Amino acid sequence: MTVFIAIAVLLTLLVMAWIVRPLLRPAPAAGVSSERLNASIYRDQLDTLERDLARGVISPADCEATRDELQLRLLDDTEEPAPIRHTSGTSIWTGRLTAALIVVLMPLGAAGMYWLLGTPAAIDPAAAQKANEDQAMKMVNSLAARLQANPDNPQGWAMLARSYKVMGRFDEAEQAFKKAGDLVNTNPDLMVDYADLLAVRANNNIEGRSLELVNKALSIDPQHPMGLMMAGVAAYRRADFKGAVNRWETLLTLLEPGSPDAQQVETDIADARAKAGLPAAQKVTAPTATPAAGPAAEAGKLPPVDPAAAAAMTPEMINQMVDRLAARQKANPDDLPGWVRLAHAYKVQGRLADAEQAYAKAGKLVDSDPDLLTQYADVLATRADKIEGRPLALVNKALALNPKHPTALMMAGTAAYRRADYAQAVAHWEKVLTVLPPGSSDAKQVQAEIADARVKGGLGLLAKP
Repeated sequence: MTVFIAIAVLLTLLVMAWIVRPLLRPAPAAGVSSERLNASIYRDQLDTLERDLARGVISPADCEATRDELQLRLLDDTEEPAPIRHTSGTSIWTGRLTAALIVVLMPLGAAGMYWLLGTPAAIDPAAAQKANEDQAMKMVNSLAARLQANPDNPQGWAMLARSYKVMGRFDEAEQAFKKAGDLVNTNPDLMVDYADLLAVRANNNIEGRSLELVNKALSIDPQHPMGLMMAGVAAYRRADFKGAVNRWETLLTLLEPGSPDAQQVETDIADARAKAGLPAAQKVTAPTATPAAGPAAEAGKLPPVDPAAAAAMTPEMINQMVDRLAARQKANPDDLPGWVRLAHAYKVQGRLADAEQAYAKAGKLVDSDPDLLTQYADVLATRADKIEGRPLALVNKALALNPKHPTALMMAGTAAYRRADYAQAVAHWEKVLTVLPPGSSDAKQVQAEIADARVKGGLGLLAKP
């Protein structure tokens, strides 16, 4: 801040000096007298006349007449003019006064304009950070107000819960996760995020409800990195070292070989193997993606952190993980799976604009995988608070690749429901029922949604078998 002020003062002084300098110069001396100039001209003409007479060019009579004429003209041209009244000596507004006013008004005007139109807080790091925090707080409070007015928005509650979690407002984050309802129970990302919050509130203890959520997330996505990390830490802390080794060795296959995260996980695996009495394992490398695994499995999700601190998962730790991944992607922009991992990480953090850009950079990898298409669509829909336009196009593309993709069907049904196309919503949701376990909480929720849509669309109360 001091350097900025010094530079601004120096530039102001230089500009003032450049402007004021001409005003302080003394008035130039009077020019050549017109009377003397005219007399000199006529003398030259008389000399020329005398030379012409001497050479016999003109007669003495002509010379005399011409001399008389020149003398008369000289008298006329050298007659003293009427005196001119000079007012400069009596005027109050002088160059020095103008310079003094510029010296006073220019710095005041510059400072006033900067204070009015500029951002003085931007040159103060502490003030800038506070301004960013205040802006983030306003955005979160605005989202909370919208959800209070329209509470039937699970995706909005999930976003608010993540925002509260990053801000360290854990009580409010837990309440928001609860209000997200069944959305948490069907989304492994939200399950792990909620489990992490519960672990933090339980003094970094991944047990009970927290571990239940982690295990459920892994049952949906067995290669969820953050879920594998937390499951391994929980097993390690209860002395189930073999279970920790199994979880972390699976995790290692998802990481970039030789990366800091992979090296840390290898160290933890070696420690767990030693405590379990298992032989040291060879270094695990990432396998080649198989058709069964699919691009989404190869892309992975969020890179892990040190397992000794994984249970805490503070916002600072999450930011460090994401920053490392973002730095690697800048150095390797052609790593499409890496962009997917970064997009997922941003999505978990609630940085949806960054997540959208990362998904876009994943390019063809997203376009060929229905899981990634629905994840990308979810980001866009959350940002726009509607499943229309680009989000719906991505959902339809996912359904073209996999007509029974549960998440895509649910999103397509929700979009149809919101535009009052209840028959189409029922058609999509009834397809979802065919891929859900009968009698499960998810199936019951979908059946309730179908019943509501049938009533509003006048389609009858019985769902199709």
